[in-house]
Amino acid sequence: MKLALIGYGNVGRALASLLRKKAAEFPFTITGIHTLRHGTAVDAAGLAEQPEFGTRAESIEAFLDAARADVSVELTTLNPSTGEPAISHIRAAFDRGMHVVTANKGPIAHAYADLRERACQAGLVFRFESAVMDGAPVFNLWENALPGLRVLGFTGALNSTSKVVIETMETGGSFDFGVATARSMGITEGDGAYDVEGWDSAAKTAALANVLMDARTTPQEVSTRGITRLTPERVQEIARQWKTVRLISRARRTSSGFTLRVRAEVLDKTDILAMVPGTSNLILFHTDLMGTFGTISIEPLVQQTAYGVFSDLVNVARLIR
Repeated sequence: MKLALIGYGNVGRALASLLRKKAAEFPFTITGIHTLRHGTAVDAAGLAEQPEFGTRAESIEAFLDAARADVSVELTTLNPSTGEPAISHIRAAFDRGMHVVTANKGPIAHAYADLRERACQAGLVFRFESAVMDGAPVFNLWENALPGLRVLGFTGALNSTSKVVIETMETGGSFDFGVATARSMGITEGDGAYDVEGWDSAAKTAALANVLMDARTTPQEVSTRGITRLTPERVQEIARQWKTVRLISRARRTSSGFTLRVRAEVLDKTDILAMVPGTSNLILFHTDLMGTFGTISIEPLVQQTAYGVFSDLVNVARLIR
C-alpha cells in the first residue's frame, strides 16, 4: 500500500521509523512527502530513509497527483479556528480516489459530517484515531467493540500542556515557565495559546461529540474558558486544601441537543480526573447500556501518536484487501 504524507514533523518522522520496523509484516511504502518547510519529495518506488526534498509542489493537488498513492496521510498542525488547510487536503485526496488517515483533530472538529459523507459516497476509508488521545483507542474502540451502545456524554482531561503548567505553578514556578517547560517537552500545539486558552480541548471536545454523538458542531460552539486567569498563588492555595485544577472537557446529550464545555475545574486530588498527571490523559464515556467507563493514556510520547496512525493504516489495508 502506497502512502503520501502531508506534513513531516515529529509524528511523520516517528511514523516513517515505525513503518520501517514493521515493513516485513506490513509492506507499506511512502511514495511522497509534502512539507511547507523542507519542500516535496516523490518517488514511485518508495522514498529513501533520508528523503531528498526538492522544490515544494505548487499545490496539494499537484503533490497527490505526483505521489500516486493509495492513502493520503494528513499530519499538518492544528488550526482550531477553521480546521484548514487540513480539510482541503483531505477533500483533495478524496477527489483523487485516495483513502485518508489523519492525526489532525481540526477536520474532525469542523467538518466531520461532510468528510464522512464524501468518503462514503466515494467508497473510501477515512480514519483519525490519533486526533484526540495520542493513538490510545477511542474511535476504533467504539467502531469495533461496542455494538448498540449510545453515548449520553463524556468527561475528559485531554490537554497535557495545561496539566504541566498547573503542576509547575503548584511547585512555585511561574505560568510562563510552565508553558516553556511544556514546549521543551514537545507537547504544545504550534501556538501554545491554543492549549492554555482551551482551544485544543475545545477542538477535541467538538471532534469527540461529532464522531460519537453526531453533534455536527465546531470548537466555536463549545463554551470554553482556559487556565490563563490562574496564578501560582491561587494554584498553591488550592493545593493546600488537597485539591488541584484540571482543564476538563464535558459533553452531555440533552432533550434539545447537546451541552459542550471546557473549564478549569477545582477537583479533589482523589478525583479520578485529577489523578492523571503531566502528559497523561483520561476520558470517561457515559452510556445507556454500559454506564460509565473510560480510556487512559499514560505519559504518551510521539511514538504513541505515530502508532495510532499506523493502526489506522493497517485497518485501511484490511478493509480494501
